[in-house]
Amino acid sequence: MNGAQLLRYSSHLLLEDIDVAGQKRLLNAHALVVGAGGLGSAVAPYLAAAGVGHITLLDHDDVELTNLQRQIMHTELTIGKSKVASGKQFLQQLNPGIQVEAIQAKADEFLLDEIRHRVDIVLDCTDNFQTRQPINASCVNHQKPLVSGSALRFDGQVSVFDPRNRNSPCYACIFSPDETFEEVSCASMGIFSPLVGIIGTIQAGQALQVLIGFGEPLIGRMLLWNARTTQIDQIQIARNSDCPICGTEH
Repeated sequence: MNGAQLLRYSSHLLLEDIDVAGQKRLLNAHALVVGAGGLGSAVAPYLAAAGVGHITLLDHDDVELTNLQRQIMHTELTIGKSKVASGKQFLQQLNPGIQVEAIQAKADEFLLDEIRHRVDIVLDCTDNFQTRQPINASCVNHQKPLVSGSALRFDGQVSVFDPRNRNSPCYACIFSPDETFEEVSCASMGIFSPLVGIIGTIQAGQALQVLIGFGEPLIGRMLLWNARTTQIDQIQIARNSDCPICGTEH
């Protein structure tokens, strides 16, 4: 670390759980953020500010006026621009010392498998089950930790799935890819603006914990946040031996 980095990240260096060694791990890390919308707009800036050295943004959408109520990486000046390009511009202004890669594409299984070889951690900031399943499957196949978040209306949830941990469930242990779920979206159901910020920053915090290796990330647990009551709950989640993705037969 050079002098400028020591000064920029000095507040991290004062924390015994991070210190110089932990900050170096962040600077050498590569995080994939799938989704540059509401959750991604909270996740990516905090990863960038914390000094994650390489961030890849993956999203196929363009910025629309309706996004600006909650997607704070984007502005009226970037309406019509791809979300990943808008996000890259925001992150590079926030921290010019990191590398930001923008990929405007859908998170299909082939693309995810190509990217998985290069990343250390994946953050699922998408808003539909069909996308979440291939993200999870690729993480299991390539033994990459996955930080999953979701937010809708006034409710959010976060969990960490780490296939390197033999006791960790995967996303499919809870939501089977063989089941059909009704897709809902913020556009049709609405969402409380700060909710994505709350859930997204928790995701970012979990990712930093996993990358540095301190504390107790939400492995085997799911955190539930209710913005109406400001109530936080946790539920225990176990690995499913019959899971079609990470079960013993697979």
